[in-house]
Amino acid sequence: MLARKIVIAASAFAAVLGAGCEKKEEVSFKQAVLPILRESCLACHAPGGQGFAVSGFSVESYDSVMKGTKFARVIVPGSSIESTLVILIEHRADPAINMPRSVDPAKAKHDEFLTKWKQPQRLPQEQIKVIRAWIDQGARNN
Repeated sequence: MLARKIVIAASAFAAVLGAGCEKKEEVSFKQAVLPILRESCLACHAPGGQGFAVSGFSVESYDSVMKGTKFARVIVPGSSIESTLVILIEHRADPAINMPRSVDPAKAKHDEFLTKWKQPQRLPQEQIKVIRAWIDQGARNN
């Protein structure tokens, strides 16, 4: 009887331990992160764009993202909480620099630019989670 209780307790303990050790699915830069950056950031953050002109930050490729801005890196591999990119897309920075912006200044009419450029638009939470997970997993070129 005692042996049976020990086996049951050990099995339950192993199940709980195993649940905490589940491997999270690896996030691919090329398949998951780059499409988000291209859709939401590329209009401004590519050579010729206003965001690129101001910051030097391009989202055209893995190398350009990892290079960061002309001021500093924006990705800290393994730490999304310390990564400037995440701070900006989660709107935890000064509202004047939160990203992404709601309009492409190069394509906007003057009035639209004046009213909407000042108002950052939030990325969907699911997209932010993808970017955070990729950074926390080491921000690999995969």
